[in-house]
Parts: sequence; C-alpha cells; structure tokens
Amino acid sequence: MIQLELESIPARIVNQYTYCPRLAYLEWVQKEWADNLYTQEGSWAHRVVDAGNGKIPDSEEPVRTRSLELAAPRLGLVGKLDMVELGRGEAEPVEYKRGRRPKSGEVAEDWDLMQLAAQALLLRENGWKCERGFFYFCESREKVSVELDDQLLARVEETLAEMRTRFEQPLAPEPLVASQKCGGCSLVGICLPDETWRLKQGAKPDKTRRLLAPKDDALPLYLTTNGLSVGINGELLEIREKGKAIDHKRFLDISHLCLMGNIQVSTQAVRHLSAQGIPICYFSYGGWFSAMTQGMSHRNVELRRAQYRAAFDPVACLGLARRFVSTKIRNGRTFLRRNNRSFPDSGLKELKRLALAAERAENLPTLLGLEGMAARIYFQALPGAVKNRAFLEGGGFDSGARNRRPPKDPMNALLSLAYSLLTKEMSVISHAIGFDPFQGFYHQSRYGKPALALDVMEEFRVLIADSVVLSVINNQMVTLSDFDCYQHGVVLNQAGRRALIGAFEKRMEEKVTHPWFDYRLTYRRILYVQLRLLARYLCGEIAEFPPFVTR
Repeated sequence: MIQLELESIPARIVNQYTYCPRLAYLEWVQKEWADNLYTQEGSWAHRVVDAGNGKIPDSEEPVRTRSLELAAPRLGLVGKLDMVELGRGEAEPVEYKRGRRPKSGEVAEDWDLMQLAAQALLLRENGWKCERGFFYFCESREKVSVELDDQLLARVEETLAEMRTRFEQPLAPEPLVASQKCGGCSLVGICLPDETWRLKQGAKPDKTRRLLAPKDDALPLYLTTNGLSVGINGELLEIREKGKAIDHKRFLDISHLCLMGNIQVSTQAVRHLSAQGIPICYFSYGGWFSAMTQGMSHRNVELRRAQYRAAFDPVACLGLARRFVSTKIRNGRTFLRRNNRSFPDSGLKELKRLALAAERAENLPTLLGLEGMAARIYFQALPGAVKNRAFLEGGGFDSGARNRRPPKDPMNALLSLAYSLLTKEMSVISHAIGFDPFQGFYHQSRYGKPALALDVMEEFRVLIADSVVLSVINNQMVTLSDFDCYQHGVVLNQAGRRALIGAFEKRMEEKVTHPWFDYRLTYRRILYVQLRLLARYLCGEIAEFPPFVTR
C-alpha cells in the first residue's frame, strides 16, 4: 500500500480530485508536476496574495491577511488561503481565480466551490465562524459572494474520506474518457488519457486525440570546445572563453546541458541548473557519455518499486527483452529494405525469421544470440546503403562490422557518437519521469551502465542514430577529413562532432506518425511517450508495452 508523505491533504487537492480523481492522484501521491499556459496564468494571478506574510494582525477591527496557512488535524486537512477577511470572530476566505466568471452563469465551477468550502472547514476548526466566502476573478475583476451551507461542507468531508481510500490504492484512478477537461490539464502528457484507454483491452476511444505538444520548446545546449567555462549572469547562463563572455542562454530555452571534453561549470551554475530541473550531461572528448548531474531525483517511489519488481522477475524481464529485440530487428529490416536496394530477399527473410524467433525466445542468452545474428547480417549489409562511394573507398568502413571502445574506422566512430547521444536522451527522459536508468530488463546492470536507457533505445537505434549517420555520410556533411586517426582507433574532430550533433538534433525534431495513435510527434516527444507507456505497463495500467515499429 502507498504511504502518504503527509497525513493531511491540501485544500487544492480537494479541488483537483473533484475536477479529476486521476489528476489528484498523479500530483499528490506520485508527486508529478508540469507547467502549462493555464498554470502560469494562475501563478501570475496569485502573485500579489502569494507575497503576503500569512500573519494575523492583532486587531479587533476588520482586517485582511494574505497567504494564511492553516491546519485542521481532526479533518486531516491543510491549506494556504489566498486571502481571509477577518473581523469580530468571523472569517471569510477569498479565493483568487485567473480568467472570468463561468459563462454558464454559475457562481463558480463545482471543483472551485469544493476548494472554498474546504477553506471554510479549516477556518471553523481553528475557531472562526465562517458562513460565507468569495471568489475574485482576476481577468474580469469581479468579486462573487458564495454562501457556504452545511450540505456543501458535508460533501467536502465525504470527499476527504473517499480520497484517503483512493489514495491508498496501488493504481491511479482510470483516466477520463474523451473529456474536454483533458485539453487544459497541465498533466495531460503524463496522464496520457486517450493513449491509456486505447491500450486497455476492450476499452478505447474511436480516435486518439493529440493532447500533448508535438515538440518541446526547450532544447539541448551542446558545448564542444575544450577550455570553455559556464557560469551565471543574472537570470542567464553565460558561456565564457578565456574568461570573456561569448554567449548567453535563457534557462527556459535549455532542456539539458551537454559538455564534451574539458569544460568547467561553476558551482552557482550547477546549483541553478539543478533547481530548474536542467541536467548536465558530461561526455569525453571522443563522445563517450560518462556522467550526469541533476537535482533531487523524481519522488515517484512507486514507479521505481514497480521497475525493481519487474527487473528481478525473470518472466517479466524476458517478456520486455523479447519486445525490445524483436522490434529492433524489424526496424533494422525496414531500414535496409528502404536504403539498400541490392539487399537480397534471402537476407530480408532471415531477418524476419530472427524477429519472430526473438518473440519466442525461451531465455535471455538465446535472445542475445538471436540479436547477435541479426546484427551481423545488418552491419554486413549497411555499406550497401551508403551512396557516397568515396567514403567507403577511402576506408570509411574498413571492418565491415560493428566495433567500439575505440572504434576502428570512421563509420563506427559516427555510430558510437550517435548511440552515445541517444543514450543521453533516454537517460535524461527516464530520470525526468522517475525511472532508475541504471536498472534494466535486457541489458545486465553494472556500475555506471544506464541499462534501462539502453533497453528502451533498442527500437530507436536504427530509426534515429543509424539514420543520422547515413544522412551525414551521403550528404557529405562529414568527410574523411573530419576524423583523427590514432594507433588504437578513430575519433571525430570538432568539426565532425558539430556536424553529427547538428544532424542528430534535426532528426530529433523531425515529426513522424506514432504507429499506435496515428498522430504526429517529434522523435524526442515519441521517446518521452514510449517511456511513459513503459511506466503505465510496469504499474499495471495497461496489459502490454506497445513497441514502436516503423511502417
């Protein structure tokens, strides 16, 4: 059973539970949060009352106090009241709302009335008489009076008892079905209401609405020049070279900071980036993803428990591993069919056979062998997809097979960096959702290995990383002059890294149709959706984890 972090429930969660029980569960029990336009407008509308000191003046005359925090131990209720008008033993809460009064002509929406009534119960248990409250609608500057009768107050108490029962359940309440409420909810990208219903057996809407944004506004910031330093200048991230500022970036434009090589970050910058939820990803000069700095980890303990339960269950591990490997083989087969016209039908049939065999593999060692056989066929056929013959004739893919640590030829150097960038993306997203990226199901966990990220990226290796490598070679964005050869291997120089990173980011922002939901998202958003669906599967909300198989 889930243990609540606090016994008392905030009054605002009563509002959310009345609006949507699943929303209240996600935010209060699983500690999920996301901003959108409406939450930002709400914060702006509350800026004045939030600046209050929450103190009750020692006066018998009518007074107002802002940001008053109260607790009602008998009810198990707490709350921060926007404003309270006090006088002669009576108190009247004033709840600030963005926007205008409801068009329906009602005083306020039902969920807002429940929140105001919860505030009245807080005031009553603390010794004040409270029979009336107010809503102040900031856009229309309208103050509306509400009578707080016993029937409404009794509803709040009944709802509190119901919430405690629901919050102790291991599964979140089911999402709303085709509700207009979902369109304005800030947690819709976390909840995935239509997607969850569609994947539930025997219960799916006729059409999956694309309620989450098709692309992210914030993007990764890459720094690839040795000797740079990063600091803070006011509310901006400042990039410096030899102590001189060369660029500034707004924090809201950065999803994560990627440092390649020897680049210094000030303590102030680390603290501020962590507070903003912006991870710092560290790469070696050759592009090896080696570490990540982030703020306090996600508080969704239940998701990590579900992840660990599945990770130590051989049956659950095998089921997920089969899905990852078979999808990887299928996507590789499609990639070769599209890009290598000379690839024989016998090779396509063999890859199809291996994909089907992977779906029936009896154990992980067998699955590993099937993946190895498919990989050998795939990499032997990969040169046939390269249209830039000068790259191949100059020794661009000498080995004709996958090798690494260090890569022995330019093609493998490109693949290594592309896979490293994709591993970084999966690690950042899995951290943000609440997973432990180091505990996987197919890849065996060991110190410092992001096994979960490597698991989930299997179905996207060909679609994103290999596609990017083929693009930069065929379009001559990277040539053999962009590599430095050493005794033990080959690495990209700075110009080559920048070209590949640019192509990788362009691919991540490319929109494609999701095969299960028939709406278009960027690859970066699709990675997020897939990991969210994995969380839904592990927590028991959907019966199967849906693979991303390209058409």
